[in-house]
Amino acid sequence: MGMIKEFKEFAVKGNVVDMAVGIIIGGAFGTIVKSLVSDIIMPPIGLALGGVDFSDLFINLTDIEYDSLAAAEEAGAPVIAYGTFINNVISFLIVAFAVFLLVKGINNLKKKQEEAPAKAPEPPRQEVLLEEIRDALKARS
Repeated sequence: MGMIKEFKEFAVKGNVVDMAVGIIIGGAFGTIVKSLVSDIIMPPIGLALGGVDFSDLFINLTDIEYDSLAAAEEAGAPVIAYGTFINNVISFLIVAFAVFLLVKGINNLKKKQEEAPAKAPEPPRQEVLLEEIRDALKARS
């Protein structure tokens, strides 16, 4: 019974909830980046390179000819889908750059907080009066 209670305490802690939210948002961000790469970035690059569709580039490992990667995969032919790999590398670079910018921004905020001088709290009024009395007594001596 103690293990179940311990798990409940762990599961409802803020860090676990924050991590779950991060994973969900990260998955959604990954979907957006994948669409950005395959639908927006790669078509103009393919057009500039002579109408190449990167997602359809593959090396066929059999003697049978296939018109497209989809046809080869449907037939169950072994292929090296390097066009898909190129798209995934570009997606990774975009995600990595976005994470880099996020971490850099957080580090800059932390640095600004550390550079800001910590303002010492004012001492209570009683201490100020006692210091004034002490200084006045020293001045008389």
